[in-house]
Amino acid sequence: MSQAFVKEGEEQWLHEVSPTINALTMHLSRENNGVRVYEKRNYFDETSGREIHEMSNGMSYAKDKDGRWEIVD
Repeated sequence: MSQAFVKEGEEQWLHEVSPTINALTMHLSRENNGVRVYEKRNYFDETSGREIHEMSNGMSYAKDKDGRWEIVD
């Protein structure tokens, strides 16, 4: 999202988003200029021991060891 269109104090970083799928979905939709982003599938990754959420924006997200969202490969 272009910084020119963000009001001061309105910006939120991914790691600041509440650790719920609903909060992640709302944040990603806001970042996508209001176009709805939804969860396509989720699964448990045995290697990392984390639940992975594949989203309609083409990216996958998981919570780190502190419960904050991050992008995963």
